Amino acid sequence: MTYRPFGLAVAATILLAAPAPALAVDAESCKTIRMSDPGWTDITSTNAIATVILEGLGYATDIQTLSVLVGYQSMKNKDVDVFLGNWMPAQQKFIDELNEAKAAEVLAKNLEGAKFTLAVPTYVAEKGVKDFNDLAKHAESFGAKIYGIEPGAPANENMQKMIDANDFGLGGWSVVESSETGMLSQVARAGQSKEDIVFLAWAPHPMNAKFDITYLSGGDKYFGANYGGADVFTLARTGWSAECPNAAQFFRNLTFTLDIENDMMGKIMDDGMAPNDAARDWIKAHPQALDAWLKDVATFDGKPGLDAVKASAGL
Repeated sequence: MTYRPFGLAVAATILLAAPAPALAVDAESCKTIRMSDPGWTDITSTNAIATVILEGLGYATDIQTLSVLVGYQSMKNKDVDVFLGNWMPAQQKFIDELNEAKAAEVLAKNLEGAKFTLAVPTYVAEKGVKDFNDLAKHAESFGAKIYGIEPGAPANENMQKMIDANDFGLGGWSVVESSETGMLSQVARAGQSKEDIVFLAWAPHPMNAKFDITYLSGGDKYFGANYGGADVFTLARTGWSAECPNAAQFFRNLTFTLDIENDMMGKIMDDGMAPNDAARDWIKAHPQALDAWLKDVATFDGKPGLDAVKASAGL
């Protein structure tokens, strides 16, 4: 969410797809897997890990940079096969629309323990801004602005609903839309002169180590309980897992932790590594992760997947 996300905590209603048979062989049409990336570094990271492993299996990926809205529309239109960034409950609206169209299925919950809500630098929290209800009292110092991410992101729309409803006395405030990088650059600039700023924050993300930030309480109505506590799911277009059971098994196995994603995002954002290079570096340092990720997974031509990926990674 790196974006992400929001809405009331309603469980996804898409049913988990049935497990694929072990070492299934996929059709030629499955060799290139089309995936979407909203431009969030967390999804860029997970897409990169998937890509490096899939290449070792003899597949290829076609990563398309699409907004959340366009990405889901593309899945509905069967132009995207897999999406690793279904943040819930933030994206419940999109899930409902896909369910109605019978356009997608959940392959796995790929991350637990994520969170996403508004935050301020801790130096601002020390002035008494620790809850959504504290913001309006400091409207002048904040410029009555909340800094968000890319236009069309569900999180931005959610904040605009909060403003339109004048919840927390925020009527008249505005959402500044830019990008993940643009928003964090603004946070960095504000920190240099200790200016007040409120912005979207989430974990996993290196911002939690780079900046001393405080997540605001009180936003459960819009972001969910536990500071926007979230789970992230892997979606596939309806029918894809039946067409490509071996690749689908890999995506069912592919789960992450906050530490994995924080490490990957740090390599990309702080160390300047290309995403696929960061993924190769991470895999070489953590080869044991491949055992679970490649359980019952074959290469594209039907050979044992684990041996092939280890060989391609130089392990």
